[in-house]
Amino acid sequence: MFTITDEQSEHNMQQQGNSEIPITMIQEAPPLPGNGKFHVRLVEGFYQNLRRFTSWPMLALFFGLVWVRINGDPLVLFDFESHRIFLFGAEFSWYDLPVLGGLLIAGASLLFFMAVGWGRIWCGFACPQSIWTWVFIRIEDWTEGRASLRSKSEDKSLTGIRLVRRVLKHGLWLFVSVATAITFSGYFVPIEQLLQSIFSLEASLFVFTWIISMTLLTYFNAGLVREKVCLHMCPYSRFQGVMFDEDTRTVAYNPLRGEPRTHLRGKEENPGDCIDCNICVQVCPTGIDIRDGLQAACIDCGACIDACDNVMTKLGRPTGLIEFYSEKQLQGIEKSAPKEAPPKQPILRPRLIAYMTVLIITVWGVVYGMHNRTELLIEVARERGQLYQIVGNEICNSYQIELESFLPELKQLAVSVQGVNSDHQFKLKGPATIQLNKQNAINIYQVCAAPGDLDKRTQIQFNFRNENFFSYKASTFLTP
Repeated sequence: MFTITDEQSEHNMQQQGNSEIPITMIQEAPPLPGNGKFHVRLVEGFYQNLRRFTSWPMLALFFGLVWVRINGDPLVLFDFESHRIFLFGAEFSWYDLPVLGGLLIAGASLLFFMAVGWGRIWCGFACPQSIWTWVFIRIEDWTEGRASLRSKSEDKSLTGIRLVRRVLKHGLWLFVSVATAITFSGYFVPIEQLLQSIFSLEASLFVFTWIISMTLLTYFNAGLVREKVCLHMCPYSRFQGVMFDEDTRTVAYNPLRGEPRTHLRGKEENPGDCIDCNICVQVCPTGIDIRDGLQAACIDCGACIDACDNVMTKLGRPTGLIEFYSEKQLQGIEKSAPKEAPPKQPILRPRLIAYMTVLIITVWGVVYGMHNRTELLIEVARERGQLYQIVGNEICNSYQIELESFLPELKQLAVSVQGVNSDHQFKLKGPATIQLNKQNAINIYQVCAAPGDLDKRTQIQFNFRNENFFSYKASTFLTP
């Protein structure tokens, strides 16, 4: 790529005349962030403390919830073997999967609500990719030193203490990756059973393959790939622009206040507050320069805000050169004075209220679904061999009744039968009570009735009850 100076442009214009298309200055675009290796500098400040206040409890919950039990049942477990889902003391069946779908919709609605209001704060403060990346960066900072030292020693040979530090770093990364993989798997297989099978080498090939795959995925994503996931793999960075509007607050640089950059030499007549120290670039986990404007790689973590505020405080200048600004606020600054505080904007607005309404509706639907979840799964199957039997003066039909309980207190149920739209008397031949061993039971019953005025097909109902529970299942009684 080549550039044309202003003098050459003016000379060409004079030669070609005013009728020719004017030559436009073209500047080479900055390289795509995340394509080169860089070392993230750690910083302290309000937003980094807020991020830790959010991420550390989430890490504690992730590694801790898998060990919690309520009445002997896991607090959170997606048990594929027994077709059960345990969520915070409630037990669901696979027939309640729409409830989980509702939870996902509610989570997406919350994500959209936050994106419209405050940009990609989910990515910067709560996304697992970001949380694990910051953990790995802290391990790297602790083992190999701060970012400037790591950058200087990048091209040096790995010998002596430098080799020991590098091995220690990757060893800790692998340790965290293995712990993450096993803990994540513990949400699908009881963690005690999983650990016992792993240490005794009795786990299946599938389990070992899954653990190794999750370990490598965590190791590469948080340790080696990092920002490339946010930039090239995460779809959220691509469609977030559709949800933004002029009132959406994202991390932004105030160029009217910051430009021209001074380098503290004081030669400019009206120097800006930005001293071009590049610390905002050094602390960015995705390697972008926020001064170039809003970019898809920005995850709104606020690291550049804290870094810039620290510099402004040391220089005795007001903070907020980089801050969560909306487009409307920056336009207000442009119309007023660059040094003044940005104009205030309403917290709630129609688009944000619309997403909030969707969120409330989906949460209500999830709560309703949980309240009406499947407590007892009843399957009544007719005997395939014969439609009916004539036993003495009675007509009998055979049924197989299969029960699966999702309430721990359902240990025993009384069973009875009755006609749905008929006063005809039906007799139930079989156990009067059903014992639910391991919350499951299968029994064979005969339902008999005198011929009388029965139709060829009569609707009947099996009732299951105890002192605090009642449920039923309809079926059909056939006669000659």
